[in-house]
This record gives sequence, structure tokens and C-alpha cells, in this order.
Amino acid sequence: MREIALVYLDRSGGLQKFVCDCKRYNDSKQSYAVYRFIISINPADIAELDATLGNYILHHPIQAAQIFQSVCFIAIKTLSLIEQLQTEAQISILLKPTHLPPLPSYVLSLSAFPFIYTSQRFYMSEGIVIAVGTVTKYTQGARFLCTEETCPFSEGFRYIRVHLPGATESATVRNDFVCSLCSSPLQEDMKFRVLGDKQIVEMIDAKVLNALKGYATNKSHCSIQTFTVFLR
Repeated sequence: MREIALVYLDRSGGLQKFVCDCKRYNDSKQSYAVYRFIISINPADIAELDATLGNYILHHPIQAAQIFQSVCFIAIKTLSLIEQLQTEAQISILLKPTHLPPLPSYVLSLSAFPFIYTSQRFYMSEGIVIAVGTVTKYTQGARFLCTEETCPFSEGFRYIRVHLPGATESATVRNDFVCSLCSSPLQEDMKFRVLGDKQIVEMIDAKVLNALKGYATNKSHCSIQTFTVFLR
């Protein structure tokens, strides 16, 4: 699947954009803990190249991002795109689909029951924004070092924590991480913390418009509830 991912990036122009993004990182001469790349993908085009990878991206996007992470790391090392990069864990890939299949199973509807949205995959959701919070910061990535000075992992980029979709802030930054080699506590290197913007949006299902218009239904009552969306 890594080979197919590389072929798709080359044909779609994503590889050229990736090279340009790497050049900006390399020209900055600043050492980053995490190098973040957004890759636009067309699921239909990928499925035509390889149905297995296409389904993997649609239904297991977090694991699929690891495939593109490996491809991008090999490309960076082979072409010497970012001199400061040391480990594959420093690369953060966000897959951004151009669209999803026009099928009911890909539509997130909180007015339907039962709720079967247990998988961490892509869904489409349509609603009305009724409230918007202020833009705040969150930790996209962080570097941790072993506190035992004689440990080989007391330097370098062995421990990189990257925010994943759906995770809380404490999953990325905490003070109870331990070294897998010597079991000593890990301490964050604050100089390498990578911050991003997040915004909380309150939405309500678009079907509420029918209720507000006074459309009759065969139901004895109607319950309307908002849901929260995190924009990162």
C-alpha cells in the first residue's frame, strides 16, 4: 500500500506540494519536534488504483495516515528535503478527503436511532451553527526526554507525542509518561512544543428547520439537541 500511496501522490500533484512544504520547513532553519503535513486525497481515485487502500483510507483513516507517514519519511530522507528531521515519529500527516461516497452510511445523523457511529472513520455532517467559541490554543505535538542523564533516550527525538483526532489534551501532554528503556519519568522539552488553533462550535441538526416551519409529523413529540464540534 505504500507503493500505491506514492503513485497516487505523484499523479495527483500531492508529491509536488509535499516537496514545497518540506522546502519551507528546511528554509526556516528551525528545528521542529513535529513536521505537520496536510494531504488532500480523492477516495475515488485511490480506490481505482487500489481498492484495498481506498477502503482503508475511508474506514481506518488514522491507520492509513501512518502509511502516508512512512512514505513521506522515506521521501524526505531519500531526497534530503529536511535536514533537521531525525525520526519518522516527527512527521504528522492529516488526510483531508475531497469528498466522501454519496451513501447513507457516510452521513452522520444524530437524529437517527440507534447510534452506530463507533468507528473512527470519516463521516459527513450537516447542521446549523448556533454558537461559536473563541479561538484557543492546543498542543499539536510535543517532545519528551528521559530524565535519567545516562539513558540514551535523554536526548534526540525518541519520544514524540502527536495529537490524534478525538483525543483529549491529556493524551498528548501529561507528566506521568515513563521511559520504555529505563522506566524513568519523561519530561517535556518545552522549547519544542507545537501549538495549533482550535475552536468549539455548537451545531444543531438541519431537520430542526422543518419543526420551526410548523411541518406536521406523525410523532407525538420532538426533541431537539445541539452537538459540539471541535475545529482544529
